[in-house]
Formats: sequence, structure tokens, C-alpha cells
Amino acid sequence: MSQHTPTTNAQASRGFMRPINSFLERWIPSALVFAIVLTIIVAVLALVLTDSGPVDIIQGWGDGLSGLLAFMTQMALILLLGHMLANTSPVRRLLERLARVPSSPVVAYTFVFVIAALASLITWGLGLVVGVLLAREVAVQSRARGVKVHFPLLVAAGYSGYVVWHMGYSGSGPLTAATEDSFMHEAAGRIIPVTETTFTAWNMAAAAAVIIVMAVVFVFIAPKKDAPVIELPADVGSDTYDPAAEDVETPADRIDASRVLTTLVGLALAAYLVIHFSSGGTLTLDIVNWSFLTLIFLLVRNPFEIIHLTAKAASNVGEILLQFPLYAGILGIMTVTGLIEVFSNAFVSIANPTTFGMLAFLSAGLVNFFVPSGGGQFAVQGPIMLDAAQQMGVDPSIAIMAVAYGDQWTNMIQPFWALPVLAIAGLKMRDILGYTSLTLVGSGVVMMATMLLISL
Repeated sequence: MSQHTPTTNAQASRGFMRPINSFLERWIPSALVFAIVLTIIVAVLALVLTDSGPVDIIQGWGDGLSGLLAFMTQMALILLLGHMLANTSPVRRLLERLARVPSSPVVAYTFVFVIAALASLITWGLGLVVGVLLAREVAVQSRARGVKVHFPLLVAAGYSGYVVWHMGYSGSGPLTAATEDSFMHEAAGRIIPVTETTFTAWNMAAAAAVIIVMAVVFVFIAPKKDAPVIELPADVGSDTYDPAAEDVETPADRIDASRVLTTLVGLALAAYLVIHFSSGGTLTLDIVNWSFLTLIFLLVRNPFEIIHLTAKAASNVGEILLQFPLYAGILGIMTVTGLIEVFSNAFVSIANPTTFGMLAFLSAGLVNFFVPSGGGQFAVQGPIMLDAAQQMGVDPSIAIMAVAYGDQWTNMIQPFWALPVLAIAGLKMRDILGYTSLTLVGSGVVMMATMLLISL
């Protein structure tokens, strides 16, 4: 009896994508190995390009390992709570309705990308979770209708929406520059309001251009109608809760099956959020998490359902807890040894007022590949770029948005932010990297052109 040979990503790709995906399938390691290799590369670069010795590098790495613990907890929560929220019955019904909108595979890829991009412009955490959950639900609904969609491309489209997050409302760089007494305020010499960065006509036009260009790209790279595709595994579906599965016999069971306590907690969280925003509070990663938690407590039927959803979502958190400390160690090496300054100053040294924005963007993209935390990157690179802009007479808003653009740009080929997406999708980085590399190219052209045009 002959065995069926599974379709590979390369076989499902359009002609020019086949060699790319074939190479990635053979040579790109797991995300964990990627992080380890990147650590070695950064250590060698620090040894060669700075005055630091092996002891300094090891100490910087070791001290840095715990540098993102708070952020790691935030990321684990956003993945856990986002997954739980998406599997509550009301949100599941909403996702199902959205997932029925695409009428064909080609429309599905562009639809998932556009929705994820719009969600990312509202807040990066929402975009990251919505993109992959919508991709999965579109795959589920397409399977039910007998329509074959290429699941890795759907997930890549959902993750690619994240490429515009720093152009939107939750952009950490512009928000920090607009915050009194922040390190960006000190470096710029004044508060730079978001009306000069995020909400400028040129930034909003650039965000729209990236979305349009990439929507067209996804149409172009979609597998042909008769091409083999990798579908969502047959055993993957909803993680929603079935109340009939619970045996309610004792008084304790009746409390666990009651909606009263979960609703009270949800209302208390909602009241806190109202007080927070009415007092001038802003949208932070913590607030995104508490917003998710509020909705979960208000939408679930009872504590039984929260326990069920937590158990289903928790299995996706493991890679974050393991790999993020490695990236924190990389940040520790680059900060302690001054490697970030070496990269930044190398680009700035060849810049002039016209090319400054573009070169600062490229510099930020390079630094982001090694330090993919937006806040961490701005803390080290932001003041350097603002000082250089001041010396050249360049508008500080250009420096801020150049770093913001670079920070979001190389996320498309960096596994750091893809980890929660891949965990939910059950894929590896190599499965989507060929497609997200095209997002890197397409969005990069738009962002470089923007930096050049506003500097003329």
C-alpha cells in the first residue's frame, strides 16, 4: 500500500517562491536555535567591533537574561488572554462571521492581512493576536465549505499585518516622545506631540500605502487554483467550552457553574478601565491585557469555562518563557558593550540632512533584528538618533519615525514577535518566512520612499 506524501510549502508556492521556500525548509532552524545562533553572532560582533572582552560580554549577557522578565510576563499574558478571549462563545461567533466574508482563497489572504493591519494600527497586541486567530478561523470555515486555502500563507498574511503597528496608536516611540520627563523628552529637549509623528498626514499616508501594496502582493503570490496546498490539520478546530460536559452535583459545583462571581470581577475591571482612561491614562500593554481579561470575565458563562479556556491556552505560552530571556541576554550584550551605538553611528556618519531619515530607518531595522523589543531599542537608539538629527538640523519627528519604522520592519524576518503567532498556528518560522520576507521587501520600499520624500 502506498503512503501519501504530505505537500510541502515549496510545492504549494507560486513559481518564483518555490526555490525560496525550498531553501527555507531545508536550512532555516527552529526559533530556539535561531535565538541561540543570534546570541553567538552578537557576542562575536561585540568582541570584534568593541573594546569589550569575553568577561564583559558574558557578564552583560548574564545580567541581561532577566532584563525582560516583566515584558515576558506581559507577552505571556497577552497570548494566554488573547487565546482565551477568542474562544469565548461571543467572540468565536464574531470570528466565524468574519471568516465567512472571503469568497475565495485569494480574497482570504488579503482579507486576513488587512484586518490584522487595521487591528495593529489600533494596538499592536490586538493585531498580533487577531491576525493569527482570524487566519485559523478562516481556515476552519474554508475547510467546512470544501474550499482549499494554504494555511501557512494565511498565517503569514495575519502576521504581516503587524508590519504597520509602530505607525499606529500604540507606537511606543512616538508615545514616549510625547510623554513629559521621559528619556525621549530629555534627548529631544522638548515634548514632541503625536500630531508631529503618528498623526501626520505623511505617516498615515505611508501606513495606507503599505497596506495597499502588501494586499496586492498577497494576491500575486497566492497559489494557483489547482496547486496543492497545506491545509489546517483536520483535528484542529474550536477550543470553546461545552457546559454540558460539567457535572454539577455539590454546592461547590453550583458556585463554579454560576455566572455571578465572574460577572462581578468583570464589572470591577471595567470600572477600573473607565477610571484609568477618564483620568488621562493611556493604552499600554498592561491595559490591553486587562481589557482582554475584562471581556473574558464578562463573556464567559462561569468559572468552569475560565478554567477550561486557561488549560487550552496555556500550552501556547511555553516558547515565550524559554526564548525571551535569550533575547534579553542579546540586548544585555549590545547595551553593555556599546554595539548598538556602533551600528547606529556607522549609519549616521555617512548621512546628510536628505538621507538621514532613510539611513536611520535602515540602522533601526538592523538593530531591531538583534534587539526586537521596541521599548528596549528606543531606550538605547532613540537618544542617539535625536542627537544626530539635532546636529544636522533635521526635524526630530523624522528621527523618531525612522526608528519606529525600522523597529516594525525587520520583525517580518525575526522570530521574536512571531513566537505567539506560531504557537497558536502550530507552525514553524520556516513555514511563513518566505512570505513574510516579501512583506519585508514591499513594506521596506514604501517606508524608505517615505523617509526620502519627507526629507526633500
